[in-house]
Amino acid sequence: MWKLKIGEGVDGPYLYSTNNYVGRQTWEFDPDAGTPEERAQVEEARHNFYRNRCLVKPCGDLLWRMQFLREKNFKQTIPPVTIEDGEQISYEKATKALKRAVNFLSALQASDGHWPAENAGPLFFLPPLVFTLYITGHLNTVFHAEHRKEILRYIYNHQNEDGGWGLHIEGHSTMFCTALSYICMRILEEGPDGGLDNACARARKWILDHGSVTHIPSWGKTWLSILGIFDWSGSNPMPPEFWILPSFLPMHPAKMWCYCRMVYMPMSYLYGKRFVGPITPLIQQLREELFLQPYNEIDWRKARHLCAAEDLYYPHSWIQDLMWDSLYILAEPFLTRWPLNKLIREKALQVAMKHIHYEDENSRYIVIGCVEKMLCMLACWVEDPNGDYFKKHLARIPDYIWVAEDGITVQSFGSQEWDSGFAVQALLASNVVDEIGPVLKRGHDFIKKSQVKDNPSGDFRKMYRHISKGSWTFSDQDHGWQLSDCTAEGLKCCLLMSTLPQEIVGEKLEPERLYDAVNVLLSLQSKNGGLSGWEPAGASRWLEMLNPTEFFENVVIEHEYVECTASTIDVLLLFKKLYPGHRTWDIENFITNAVQYLENIQMPDGSWYGNWGVCFIYASWFALGGLAAAGKTYNNCQAMRKGVEFLLRTQSENGGWGESYKSCPEKKYIPLEEGRSNVVHTAWAMMGLIHAGQAERDPTPLHRAAKLIINSQMEDGDFPQQEITGVFKMNCMLHYPVYRNIFPLWALAEYRKRVPLP
Repeated sequence: MWKLKIGEGVDGPYLYSTNNYVGRQTWEFDPDAGTPEERAQVEEARHNFYRNRCLVKPCGDLLWRMQFLREKNFKQTIPPVTIEDGEQISYEKATKALKRAVNFLSALQASDGHWPAENAGPLFFLPPLVFTLYITGHLNTVFHAEHRKEILRYIYNHQNEDGGWGLHIEGHSTMFCTALSYICMRILEEGPDGGLDNACARARKWILDHGSVTHIPSWGKTWLSILGIFDWSGSNPMPPEFWILPSFLPMHPAKMWCYCRMVYMPMSYLYGKRFVGPITPLIQQLREELFLQPYNEIDWRKARHLCAAEDLYYPHSWIQDLMWDSLYILAEPFLTRWPLNKLIREKALQVAMKHIHYEDENSRYIVIGCVEKMLCMLACWVEDPNGDYFKKHLARIPDYIWVAEDGITVQSFGSQEWDSGFAVQALLASNVVDEIGPVLKRGHDFIKKSQVKDNPSGDFRKMYRHISKGSWTFSDQDHGWQLSDCTAEGLKCCLLMSTLPQEIVGEKLEPERLYDAVNVLLSLQSKNGGLSGWEPAGASRWLEMLNPTEFFENVVIEHEYVECTASTIDVLLLFKKLYPGHRTWDIENFITNAVQYLENIQMPDGSWYGNWGVCFIYASWFALGGLAAAGKTYNNCQAMRKGVEFLLRTQSENGGWGESYKSCPEKKYIPLEEGRSNVVHTAWAMMGLIHAGQAERDPTPLHRAAKLIINSQMEDGDFPQQEITGVFKMNCMLHYPVYRNIFPLWALAEYRKRVPLP
């Protein structure tokens, strides 16, 4: 059986930690573990997922939950609650439902104080890890038979009925992820017609029916070129000389969004090297299987601009195509030949590698995310197959592996701090502190230990990095990358805890560390009042016209975000109340400008666009909360009134809310089909309305929503896993399975506290 291990790791030559691995999550397979009944329970969960995979595509993340509940001998002691039609919700019933949710969420807490959970969903996360290990010859040493079995299970479980795979688990089939999944199955020794339910044959048919892999988008062209299935001449140039451009140019790396910079840094190194892995018999077979014409007859130059319609979310402009063609025809022939290959290209490759090593070291070889991790790891192997840099990368692969009933996937990089910050706030809102003191103390301890205590090493600004001291990351301290909304939520938890007895929740965070967090937040506000995520925004917006990806939007430069801005308004006002003498003018000025930003960016229908959750409901919860914290009300603020009207207008007949992920790419509100509701969306909408004073005006919509949440609660206090709820860059979804436990609980807590009940 698979077992989730918490906080495990021993410092050595290839593995090290800044805080003794607090928050680290790794999986281990023990062939002798588990009773027959426990093994049968796991197999039943797997069977149920496969049977219902077309109805509910995100997993319930059940394996570690079963493990934790079993280890803690969890038994729900409060009987289920049901609200009948026409029945008025009583304070007693609301309290029982709330405490059932509190009991269950508390039982899911790990020993170090965080709440584990999968953070995945995109179907281009997993295959590059398999490719990298195959190329470097480490596939069999890193992945044993059980790994392979579960990886294949995941691929089979998320194949669409038409034979393809989507960009994410709920998406329509795309060339990118179908080709990557097919190659992954073949590397894992499935034959051309092998796989569950003829998975390989169906996938290959989908690929060939849609033009073959010549129509794969640019990231796919890069990976297939690295594997030797494609030819580098079929890819648009990614010159490493980009890393030695003068800083005054508008296209300088320092002006790029950090994730974009971190993807194209190793990509440009591999492109500059024209690296190709071993041409094995399998690679030669794939050259025959994945194209419509013989490999040696393919027009690679023409293939550069081909992209399947199913993948094309953000088409390239003619300006961008002109730029690529100019580099391809005029620049590359000179940069790859003497003397420029010696004078310029070699220097550029050295500079790119210097940046790769810097980022690797400052993230303890976790790197900023899984896409970047695999590319940086491969670049280190290309530089020195036997070097320590590559070995350090190998030691951090377990940090990315996640096992659930749908199989093994690769995490974005983990959401430990993000999920735990919300879980702690939800539990605090429940007003049962005396009953869950140890849970809160462990959560508080985790958050304190996860704060980043130092800036990146050396002259970090020269390496295009921003301050990080005092911030919180999305995952754990070792990751090292500051994130404004995670910093806001982490700081808020610490401030709330500081108002409670230390004998219950532990020692409060030192003021200097709170000041450091405030410093990070203030540094990320833009001129328009909005808050960016990772680094200050400010680069020219026209640079987005050069977006090299076909399936993301707004990825070239850093932007401001509703959620980050609203979270920070809330926490800075709380900080100002508790520490009125620290940077008072800066905070007041920040609030004024941030509130103006939220009002200015509101959509005509009264909603706000969500950048990190689905979608308009998610952002409206944040925005209404931020405006309310700043003193805005339904009576004195038009934005509040419009936001309330949007939420009331979109409430379903059953009392809940349900929003399709399609709202994100299409940028308009789209409800779930057949009037379905989602308990997480319902919770967000409830809390948004409560922030805006709905309980005082007309609590009926809140009663209807609370009824849906209470009646959705399961026997053990869990809530059902429903549609995917996270997103990034408008077109790709992320799965946050613990949201279903945090947000319905939080909404019930606010409902019980703010709505008069008999």
